[in-house]
Amino acid sequence: MFSFCTDPSTLDGLSWLSCYLTTGKHMGFYVSFGTVLLLLAITAPTALAFGFFGASAARSHIAPLRWVGKGYIAVVRGVPDIAFFLFFIIALDQGIEYLRHKVKCPDWDQAIRQGNDFLVCDAAKMPLGSAPQWVHESYGFTLAVLTFAIVFGAFAANVLFGAMRAVPHAQIETAEAYGMTRRQSFWRILVPQMWVYALPGLSNLWMVLIKATPLLFLLGVEDIVYWARELGGTKTPRFTDYPHGDWRMWYFLFLLVFYLAFTKFSEIALERLMSRLTYGQATTGGEAQRKQA
Repeated sequence: MFSFCTDPSTLDGLSWLSCYLTTGKHMGFYVSFGTVLLLLAITAPTALAFGFFGASAARSHIAPLRWVGKGYIAVVRGVPDIAFFLFFIIALDQGIEYLRHKVKCPDWDQAIRQGNDFLVCDAAKMPLGSAPQWVHESYGFTLAVLTFAIVFGAFAANVLFGAMRAVPHAQIETAEAYGMTRRQSFWRILVPQMWVYALPGLSNLWMVLIKATPLLFLLGVEDIVYWARELGGTKTPRFTDYPHGDWRMWYFLFLLVFYLAFTKFSEIALERLMSRLTYGQATTGGEAQRKQA
């Protein structure tokens, strides 16, 4: 905070605004943008990994594995995202604490489930009540990343499953005729070519993932939506040195600009990636590139 911000009541105009925008809470607001970007950076490859294994399982020749893959895709895609987020976070958290309770407190003689209350011993809490604040925040963020990855991994699995089926089967048969095993034809023929068919669907999924990041607010993570609502609400002189009216519209307008700019940058990056993937491929994009060359 600037030195002239010691007494905000004596400031006006740009000086007051500069002090207001550099308060500790606003610093938390700025850091929350990094939280959103970190979520996307971790969730995207994790969800893609879930999707790849889900799609591979769905096309497996082993029936139980195929049932698991198709069941994962069908169940997760069939449940509304908000309902799954709220249910999975609670269920996973209680499941972890239940297992820890059985290990750490074997002599516990009370019921764990007492009406609407879920009671475990203090040693089984996740995280522990004595843990620092950053541990609680990291734990909540990890649960959020895992939930996002499972949900969007199911959609990615459906996209990748369709992309695998779009690769001409004659190429797989030719590879096997030349002596390649099923595993070799999968990794050397199918996987390299499927991305050009999968990228349009994955691009849409990436845009949906960006728009879904405000759900962090529902999961208890202090994201940009949380801070925009917190800072934009009406503040009175009794509770703050920087009183103001209802400024939520301006904060959410700033978030609108941020998301539009981020999606535009994503569109440009994805278009370039699509051009690289289609180069030399027997697709419409590849033919267009050859004609231009």
